[in-house]
Amino acid sequence: MHDLVVLGEARLPGEVVAIDGDTATVQAYEYTGGLAPGHAAEPLGLPLTVRLAPDLLGGVFDGLLRPLADAGDLLTVGGRESGERHRPAWPFTPRVAAGALVGPGDVAGEIVARVPLRLLVPADLSGEVTRIVPAGVYSPDAVLAEVGGREVRMEQAWPVRRPRPVARRLPADVPLTTGQRAVDLLFPVARGSTVAVPGGFGTGKTMLLQQIAKWCDADVIVYVGCGERGNEMADVIGELAELTDPRTGGRLADRTVTIANTSNMPMMAREASVHTGATVAEYFRDMGLDVVLIADSTSRWAEALREFASRMGELPAEEGYPAGLASQLAAFYERAAAVRTLGGGTGSVTVIGAVSPPGGDRTEPVTAHTERFVRCLWSLDRDLAYARHYPAVSWSESFSRDAPALAAAHARAGDSEWAGRRGRVARQLAEADRLADLVELVGITALPPHERISVLAGRLLREAAVQQSALSPADAYSPPEKTAALVGAVLSVIDRCLELVDSGTPADAVEAVDFTPLLRARETAGPAETASVTAARDTVLSRLKEAAA
Repeated sequence: MHDLVVLGEARLPGEVVAIDGDTATVQAYEYTGGLAPGHAAEPLGLPLTVRLAPDLLGGVFDGLLRPLADAGDLLTVGGRESGERHRPAWPFTPRVAAGALVGPGDVAGEIVARVPLRLLVPADLSGEVTRIVPAGVYSPDAVLAEVGGREVRMEQAWPVRRPRPVARRLPADVPLTTGQRAVDLLFPVARGSTVAVPGGFGTGKTMLLQQIAKWCDADVIVYVGCGERGNEMADVIGELAELTDPRTGGRLADRTVTIANTSNMPMMAREASVHTGATVAEYFRDMGLDVVLIADSTSRWAEALREFASRMGELPAEEGYPAGLASQLAAFYERAAAVRTLGGGTGSVTVIGAVSPPGGDRTEPVTAHTERFVRCLWSLDRDLAYARHYPAVSWSESFSRDAPALAAAHARAGDSEWAGRRGRVARQLAEADRLADLVELVGITALPPHERISVLAGRLLREAAVQQSALSPADAYSPPEKTAALVGAVLSVIDRCLELVDSGTPADAVEAVDFTPLLRARETAGPAETASVTAARDTVLSRLKEAAA
């Protein structure tokens, strides 16, 4: 079961999915037109296995990790094995000497690539280093060392459905900064955690995931386009190629691995693509790197599971999905973790999966099961999106189970007010939402002064702090310092408004103040600027003082 078989003269890859006596059922990963009785079916004796090497960085691959860069405008069946492409050589420096004793996961050398990489002793190997090459430039398939009589290469092979081993899992308590204020402020995620991003058509899932891929502080990004439209994948690849990496100054694509398995590609390759992405992410994690795996979307992957189960005649469960859907979703998200590697280092894989519920129905099986297994939920709201509020993350339907651990991490880092700011913003937004329906019924002037200021506070927080423009050079990325400055400025203004109405200033006089400098501060202040945010706050505070006089 699950062994690879190559079919016909084109050597189409397929997988054994059923065995009945002496008959094996093989599901091909590619179009089978032209395949006929009498053509050869050659078993390879191993499950779906991919080649892992430094030259994955910056590449675009299909669901089986075969390169697409030289595939042409139209894909043809067969003949896209990764060994057939031009593979660059990489500088290598040994870190052990002949005669040294090494164990699984130990560092045998360092590879100078787009991110710092290492040559690791395979997980099933230990013993004496009998040979190691001197420093130089080597191809990925060159033998760099011999340990216990076995050759060790820069390139490794690993079955995609088998998680790579680790020494132990660690608590996920280090924040992953995404640069998106709605996420980092209200629903933060830890490195090694899991996130689901459900949202209907037009709510901005792909744009939000692209922004996280561009700006989060992970070392490596693995972007899996699973069953999405080809034009969206083309946009992702084009933008990554043009964007400058804020960390290295080079191209952002140089530390990104893109797996493109679009909606017109074979169903079985789509099913395999998320496992392929997880295997690539674990490969870089084992080198001590922090990796973000983005799957867009897991709903299309689940639809591939449903289609395959229907072909196999399995008894359908809810909405036709296979009975094992929940188990397969859990197994996928389980591969996210912050870990102690076999070699003693630390690394992490953070999984962010988009969910596309039909008609925005969050009770459908994929969304409902996914919410059970993830640590964070960034639910995208259709009303916010149609009101042009982006990112359209709903503060009433989203959650973060990582927030308590991350509050302690921020306190240790010197920001003891982080939890208080987050809690106050969440309460203020919830109060403004509660009053919004009342305002529509009776009008704003019928509310008491404090509640009128609460409505104003909700608007200021939404427009000045939570809202963000992915198309603005100044606001596409918001580091923690800018986020804290914006939120602090808005809360200071809200406090002053409350003080004024408490002292007898009419609420309509406070509402008549021009808050434009504060609302525009996120656009006028660059990512590294906080002084202009402070100046905008002071300007608004002086106008409030004049209103009170």
